Amino acid sequence: MKVVLQYRASPGFRAQIERVFGAGRVTIIDEDDLETFAEEMADATALLHVLKPVTAEVMACAPRLGLVQKLGVGVNTIDLAAAKARGVAVANMPGTNSAAVAEMALCLMLAVLRRTLYLDALTRAGEGWRPDPTIIDQTGEIGGRTVGLVGFGASAARLAPVLTTLGARVVYTARSRKAGAPYEFLPLDELLAESDIICLHLPLTELTLGLIGERAIARMKPGSILINTARGELVDEAALADALSRGALRGAGLDVFANEPSGADNALFALPNVVLSPHQAWLTPETLARSLAVAHENCRRLAAGELLLHRVV
Repeated sequence: MKVVLQYRASPGFRAQIERVFGAGRVTIIDEDDLETFAEEMADATALLHVLKPVTAEVMACAPRLGLVQKLGVGVNTIDLAAAKARGVAVANMPGTNSAAVAEMALCLMLAVLRRTLYLDALTRAGEGWRPDPTIIDQTGEIGGRTVGLVGFGASAARLAPVLTTLGARVVYTARSRKAGAPYEFLPLDELLAESDIICLHLPLTELTLGLIGERAIARMKPGSILINTARGELVDEAALADALSRGALRGAGLDVFANEPSGADNALFALPNVVLSPHQAWLTPETLARSLAVAHENCRRLAAGELLLHRVV
């Protein structure tokens, strides 16, 4: 079985792959090396997919492909219809990155609330003891605030009790109430109006595309904060940039963007009240270890003709 990974893997990630799959058992191709990727996919059986879209054209160039294994949860970057038509299985791995994503969401909340990046740069310049008082007036704590979780999957469920321990009131919205969840369920409009911090934990679907647009932002509490570690296309970036630049919102913490990689021309990148990360919330050695274990097992099952774990298509 030939397994291909299309990703700019770090030395540590490569070492993990060798420990799980064995030396030389996974062909690793940089995301930007499309020519080599096309050559290697010609006889590939399984593709370990991270973020580079898996299109119908990619699958057409891989006649032996039997599995697209997502290293993560969201499968919006895979042409599921094309996979189904070609008889290519698609599987994901819910829960493997939930701890890392929950921690990054908390990290971004704190960074925005405490103006960490501003103070870091000021301190490095030797001016940390003379900050702009108006910026310090804009800082705050999680405790005493209402945090609204939009979506209540594995990462949100991990984050919620941490927030309550810090003294926040946690509310959530989802397609349905979660049995046993000790948090208040609110319709989206009510959650937007009541929350000081809004944190997105949704998959990208036809229903969630552009969910946080002009109307939703207008419903948000003045001075509130938006955190997104889910998918960039959930948010209308132009509307968000406008609200942040005119002070309608206090700030935002963003790990994902509508177009990735996102260039410096993105209006959000110029705003001092935005903390940015390049879709790294999921990426920790611990997440990779859990992910590779699932990927290896599914490759074994594919070869043995057994039922796959977490099959989507």
